[in-house]
Amino acid sequence: MTLESHRPFIEALYRELHAAPELSHREHRTAARMAQVLRELGFETHEGVGESTGVVGLLRRGEGPTVLLRADMDGLPVTEAELVPYRSSAVDELDGQRVGVMHACGHDTHMAALAGALRVLVEQQDWSGTIVAVFQPAEETIDGAQGMQQALRALVPGGIDIALGQHVMPAAAGEVLSAGGPVMAAADHLIVTVHGRGGHGSQPEKTIDPIVLAASMVVRLQTIVAREVAPSDRAVVTVGTFHAGTKQNIIPDTARFELNVRSFEPRVRERVLAAIERIVQGECQVAGAPPATIERGVSAPLTVNDPGAAARLAEAFDAVFGDRHLPQEPKLGSEDFSELAAAWGAPYVYWFFGGFDPETVERARERGTTDVDVPSNHSPGFIPVPQPTLDTATMAMVTAARTFLA
Repeated sequence: MTLESHRPFIEALYRELHAAPELSHREHRTAARMAQVLRELGFETHEGVGESTGVVGLLRRGEGPTVLLRADMDGLPVTEAELVPYRSSAVDELDGQRVGVMHACGHDTHMAALAGALRVLVEQQDWSGTIVAVFQPAEETIDGAQGMQQALRALVPGGIDIALGQHVMPAAAGEVLSAGGPVMAAADHLIVTVHGRGGHGSQPEKTIDPIVLAASMVVRLQTIVAREVAPSDRAVVTVGTFHAGTKQNIIPDTARFELNVRSFEPRVRERVLAAIERIVQGECQVAGAPPATIERGVSAPLTVNDPGAAARLAEAFDAVFGDRHLPQEPKLGSEDFSELAAAWGAPYVYWFFGGFDPETVERARERGTTDVDVPSNHSPGFIPVPQPTLDTATMAMVTAARTFLA
């Protein structure tokens, strides 16, 4: 049997998963479905792995390397645009609000492709070794992989030889992109609470307005990358949330905002974090306010592909995909995939595949309008076309697994 015989299953699974996404650490229905797939294929299947909803399948076939294959399962609090008949209408509660839920980062394609790849690999009899299939929760909150480390070490005490993973991107469906070395940035999450002195909106002179103070910080923080990071370096500072106040004529006591920081170099990261501290506390001092409280959230590590393994995989991708295999420039997005390999100190390779209509992408590239005409990850319109996206992702995972299995 060939990939063609599995295509109906893969496409149906993609549509099923796309229509029923679940938020991080709540992937109960999704995890059960992935466990069902593994059991039907004869994998030794473990559910509830780690500190959340992780699913792990083990398939041992004689002597040989142990290869980990990973797909992430969680959706995002995004209301999907009405573009496809299998649109998600899921809603959930997050931070006290009702939110739409969507696979706005393409994790549905990751799961469907891994499930399809496992079906192909089970049929093929010309390899030996052990496959460790990991369906990981909570990638979006950057703590799912770390939460699985201890459990994975217990399930696979002998360790793994390599970990392999992939991600869909706003590139042309049919393309596969890979590189050795750094491919995704480190991420830091900071929560800043600004302390003022509340009062009546008509008497601001009797208060220290934390909204004005925090707003000044938000604007000033945007100068860090523009004026304190060298143009040859890369970094991002984004204020993603801002919360303050309860009523239009009340000046509150506090304001709270959250930052996301991306970087590739430790020295750049430290410089940016130090600048954030300096600006936030400096603005407080200028305003006569108490020092702000700065808390650290979950951080994501750099994703750095093993150069030797990446070169070996690139050769295999060249053979399968030809000129559709392209070099990947480092991305300022972040991942926790490397934490799985870190459970054993093993090497890993993480690559990318395109998910959007090739003609649309090509026209956008020619016009220089890809940022406008091709949906970006986490947007309401990030809905990969089923084909050739799923065929490509499935064959990429099969090719990668076979490259490192005996």
